[in-house]
Amino acid sequence: MKNGKTIWFFGLPCSGKTTLGDYLKANHMPNAIRLDGDHVREGLSAQLGYTEEGRYENTRRVAEVCELLNNQGVDAICSFVSPFERYRLLINAIVTNIRLVYVETSAEQCESRDVKGMWAKARKGQIRGFTGYDSCFEIPEKYFTVKGHGEINDNVDNLIGELK
Repeated sequence: MKNGKTIWFFGLPCSGKTTLGDYLKANHMPNAIRLDGDHVREGLSAQLGYTEEGRYENTRRVAEVCELLNNQGVDAICSFVSPFERYRLLINAIVTNIRLVYVETSAEQCESRDVKGMWAKARKGQIRGFTGYDSCFEIPEKYFTVKGHGEINDNVDNLIGELK
């Protein structure tokens, strides 16, 4: 059996991670399993909060699921903020066949496309510890990068070319 692979999109909230992951699945990896922050927090990690410990544990759990899937020959496409390099190192340590992809988007662009109003709530103090506003996002230096404001198909085509 051939091992599967994991593509893990990370970046600020509302940077375009989910959109890119959905496009990748629909157009290039139709049999892949999609794991997205919003959905995982409803089930697998429902009891975890947004403390540092809760966020780290959420990342660890998702990485373990990806490795289990990959070992069964199933591809995974993930969309998670993954704001700290220590999270990315954890992911790389757990998932054997992975490609981390940074979705580079400015905070202003993210806020302008926020349909849930999370950035506005953070500005009003209704959400504390919001990544990119009052919680740090460590800008990566060593990962494949796509522009969150770029054309979706161009970004994914560039990624597919990089994966070959």
